Amino acid sequence: MKEKVIVFTTGGTIAMRHDPVSGGAVPAVSGPELIKAVPPLADVCPVEVREFSNIPSPHMTPRLMLDLARKVEEALAEPNVSGAVITHGTDTLEESAYFMDIYIDSDKPVCLTAAMRSAAETSADGPMNILCAVRAAASPLARGKGALVVLNEEIHAAREVTKTHSANPKTFASPFWGPLGYVDADRVIFRRAPLEPQKIHPTEIDDKVFLIKLFAGADDTLFNFLVERKVSGIVVEGFGRGNVPPGAFKGMKHAVDSGIPVVITTRCLGGRVLDVYAYDGGVKRQLEAGVILGGEINAQKARIKLILALGMTRDHEKLAEYFDKP
Repeated sequence: MKEKVIVFTTGGTIAMRHDPVSGGAVPAVSGPELIKAVPPLADVCPVEVREFSNIPSPHMTPRLMLDLARKVEEALAEPNVSGAVITHGTDTLEESAYFMDIYIDSDKPVCLTAAMRSAAETSADGPMNILCAVRAAASPLARGKGALVVLNEEIHAAREVTKTHSANPKTFASPFWGPLGYVDADRVIFRRAPLEPQKIHPTEIDDKVFLIKLFAGADDTLFNFLVERKVSGIVVEGFGRGNVPPGAFKGMKHAVDSGIPVVITTRCLGGRVLDVYAYDGGVKRQLEAGVILGGEINAQKARIKLILALGMTRDHEKLAEYFDKP
């Protein structure tokens, strides 16, 4: 008998229908209904549905991600399970995928999928995405590649993928690197492998971590607000190589001096933050002040990593070791 794939349903557009009373799409489709809408799954492998939640993805939180990751990890430990699929909303999918990638310590595939069109819309993309995700999760070729995002027949690494369009079904892309592979009509194909995923596996997490997106002329207002509230961490989305306006740098330094770890990232789609500029607000000055370089990951993923890392240590040097990895 074939090993089975466990499908964890969390909600999102893939599980919504139009509600004439509220005038928009709302959660309405159960986990079993999602699977029933994909008859070809019967030819892939046995599938078991485990309903985790039925929420819009803006309602997803790091604590829910932790609960989900634990349940997925438990399922993957079952000997007759080949992999797991998580159906999810697209808005926070990349954050949940990155959380699974870092937290879950198993070489079995975890494939996240979603839909940009609800179950009631013309040409809904959910059923095909679910089919491709289950096929990928059942494939031995997907083992050891960390969490994967599978939509539009493409397979992306959780670390690299991001949502690029607010409405187009072909919204998920991995800028500069491209997909790892794709799900064809007769087989799952990989053309490259991601780097071995970094693992951070805390017992508990600290989600009092905030993200500040900077802009021309940004000052220390938001930083001072967060310092007053004694938050646990701050991720900053800066410019280019990670440089920031002088006023914002003043706020970042105030936060670090107050014992709050600050991680700098770039708003660019590609490239690392690096200390090549030494002017006021440049990353070289930030390093001298104790700011942590976020590396290549985007700001929302850096926040997920800091949340997990704070569950392991509060030491500044040890926290910095989790970031800017190859």
